[in-house]
Amino acid sequence: MFGAVLACDPASADLSSDAGPRPPDADAGTPHGRRREVLESVARDFSPRIERASDREITIDLHGLDRLIGDAPTIAAELRRTAADRGLPVRVAIAGTRTTARLLVHGHPGLTIAERGDERRALAHLPIDLLAVVADEPDLVTFKRWGIRTLGDLADLPDDEIAARLGQAGVTWQRLARGEDPRPLVPAAPEERFEQALDLEWPIDGLEPLSFVLGRLMDPLSAHLEQRDRAAAVLHVRLHLVTRAVHERSLELPAPIRDARTLRTLALLDLESNPPSAAIDRVVVAVDPTPGRVVQFSLLARPLPSPEQLSTLLARLTALMGEGRCGAPADVDSWRPGAFAMQPFAPREDGERGTRPSHRDAETRNLQDLSASVAQWPAVAVRRFRNPVPIRVQLDAGKPSRVVVDRRGLAGGPVSACAGPWRTSGTWWDDGTWNRDEWDVVLHGGETYRLFHDRDSGHWFVDGVLD
Repeated sequence: MFGAVLACDPASADLSSDAGPRPPDADAGTPHGRRREVLESVARDFSPRIERASDREITIDLHGLDRLIGDAPTIAAELRRTAADRGLPVRVAIAGTRTTARLLVHGHPGLTIAERGDERRALAHLPIDLLAVVADEPDLVTFKRWGIRTLGDLADLPDDEIAARLGQAGVTWQRLARGEDPRPLVPAAPEERFEQALDLEWPIDGLEPLSFVLGRLMDPLSAHLEQRDRAAAVLHVRLHLVTRAVHERSLELPAPIRDARTLRTLALLDLESNPPSAAIDRVVVAVDPTPGRVVQFSLLARPLPSPEQLSTLLARLTALMGEGRCGAPADVDSWRPGAFAMQPFAPREDGERGTRPSHRDAETRNLQDLSASVAQWPAVAVRRFRNPVPIRVQLDAGKPSRVVVDRRGLAGGPVSACAGPWRTSGTWWDDGTWNRDEWDVVLHGGETYRLFHDRDSGHWFVDGVLD
């Protein structure tokens, strides 16, 4: 006994007009939608492994159910009685394959049972038109021209002759007519909402009372995630205000998290930077679930900070610095000096380190050869100032001869050696245009600076210190 197919009876729904499953919310609240909900609830009362074949037809895996309820006729009677108690007349077919049960439930009213191994004989008398129930656009016109009127007629034809005339599709249709399943049953997971809500007796105003409310909501939410081996990828907080407005915030987490204390801290830090405009009378928290993390530590590598610690730190820095001012730098496709972009900080796992595309192997070897060839050269690093330091420069024959610096910690004086200029410019079509001449200078005191002359404004700046 493989399973059963539970289908609405034609007295309550037309099976032949079913065009396949529709979105779950397509007709919510309508009689059609209520029938579908009742059908699924009856099926789940008997087995967690169900597959929705259509909105009016559900396949149930009955493995092991005979030890709890009884033989196949008893199970079929219980299925039909349970559905009738909920006001839904149904047909029930039990067979050794899903395909056989689906064809039988459309071909016979009431209860139908086919023993395992007897599928072909049980389907032999059914009309060939029923093949459209389990197949996509079968060539029924050709079959009828051949004089085929039943599924048994199609099942009895030679396999090689069917393949020669109709190809692989014909072979598939013949196997379905024999009651063979093209694939195993794929259980449909119940739709779960990871959400908690609380209606407050009195409006609250401020983060301190809101912290207790969020803590009360995060604990059951975290327990629900742990039971399903899920974690939060995005945290949603909706605050219903006394002004009937809704203050909603969504936090994209750098790593899957289900720790209740961490989720509450992240929500509070975000609301600290983006407070609601009025008192709160309803709080809703929800998450977008993702599979839980599987962490494999290494004895050879230093462990990374936990996602809970990292997320809390980033949230505190964001609350302190502001939105978009905390993250990791990323290179941009520009020659502009000091150009970079900010991206969310997400460290790679240990397994991701050291992986490089194969097309970069040659480039890596070239860099290694270059490093070996210049190993005898002195290493030079430029320590750039995030904001260039304004200075005054005296020129002699077009070259810097003296540098005057007003910034404490930076020395000035006569220039003993200089190199340059190196002229760079770009993005003249944008507000971020630059046009400057760069110089490397060595002062008499030994200080080495990189200077640049802004050709548009005529001012001089220290861009960085050369070490």
